[in-house]
Amino acid sequence: MNVADLKFAVVGAGIGGLAAAIALRMLGAQVVVLEQAPEITEVGAGLQISANGMTVLRALGVVKESPEQAQISHGTVLRDYKNGRFISLIPQPLAGPTYYYHRADLIDLLLKRAYKEDVEIRLKTKVQNIKESSGPVEIRLPNSQPLRVDCLIAADGGRSEIRATLNDQERPRFTKQVAWRATIPWDRNLSSPKAHLTVGPGRHIVTYPLRDQSLLNIVAVEERSDWQEEGWRLKGDPDELRARFSDFGGNVREVLQKVQETYLWALFLRPVAGSWQNGRIALLGDSAHPTLPFMAQGACLALEDAWVLARSFERTTLAESLEKYEHARSARARRVVDVASANARNFHLSGPMRLAAQMLLKAVGPRMGRRYDWIYDYDATA
Repeated sequence: MNVADLKFAVVGAGIGGLAAAIALRMLGAQVVVLEQAPEITEVGAGLQISANGMTVLRALGVVKESPEQAQISHGTVLRDYKNGRFISLIPQPLAGPTYYYHRADLIDLLLKRAYKEDVEIRLKTKVQNIKESSGPVEIRLPNSQPLRVDCLIAADGGRSEIRATLNDQERPRFTKQVAWRATIPWDRNLSSPKAHLTVGPGRHIVTYPLRDQSLLNIVAVEERSDWQEEGWRLKGDPDELRARFSDFGGNVREVLQKVQETYLWALFLRPVAGSWQNGRIALLGDSAHPTLPFMAQGACLALEDAWVLARSFERTTLAESLEKYEHARSARARRVVDVASANARNFHLSGPMRLAAQMLLKAVGPRMGRRYDWIYDYDATA
């Protein structure tokens, strides 16, 4: 099968969607990206790209060996919430360092690469309906003639509407956890900057630097059930954030005092999709395997998906290629999602269990990260 003879539509211009479009264009396919937003922007937020994600970004030509617009990590410091007491240091993975990106910066790099590859990107274009037949997929769009493509890639996020065409209606489960996020100006110039994970009963806070340490990214997670709004762009009250974490001491108190704008969203758990494809339509990224943020692997899994999907088309039919893609990705995605779900519990221990866990981390912390080597040393491009 000649990929250059095929036309693809990618729904969603996020990290996974843009990466998939670039990977397919590199093989000569015709690709159009459909994005319902009027412009591609991101509310200020950071994300972590570990070695498995960086491998794909380099293979796509998005970043160089020494990435620009990214802050290299030198590991993660674990601290106790009461006074910021040091617990342990988890060094960077053996597979290579993690990089901290401002989400808007990474999206901008992907966009530039997509335009260089002549990817067509249509903004303000919401998919209204999909009609399938034995031939091309027909996509109904507002105020436009239907778009016919050989294959549709749904990269439209955890609340994907296209996912329902391949799977039964699923009811997401509220985890009773709510995440706050913010960025603040930061004027440190540390020679070996690290992430800081401060853990307490029912809550934790992660901070790490962005943009050459001029910004600090903050993610604060708490267990509660009175807020169940799922959107990423919902404004929160900085004073409420400070009040809810008022018993956190050490550097956290200083950090939270500087927050001027914050967003919060309720964390819902959706299962990994039972069906990822049907021979013409395929799911990618969060639409296939939404994950909680406690392993920082959402973007990395989407990047892996994008590369594997494109390379699955090299020597087989369309249907066989999508089946090959699902087979190659589903087990790994499920395993990573399970680990992230388990970490949600591990971060929020209380009472004797919290103290016992901290003693264990103090003793073996530098080696604890090795149990996740299978995540970081995975090379989707091999």
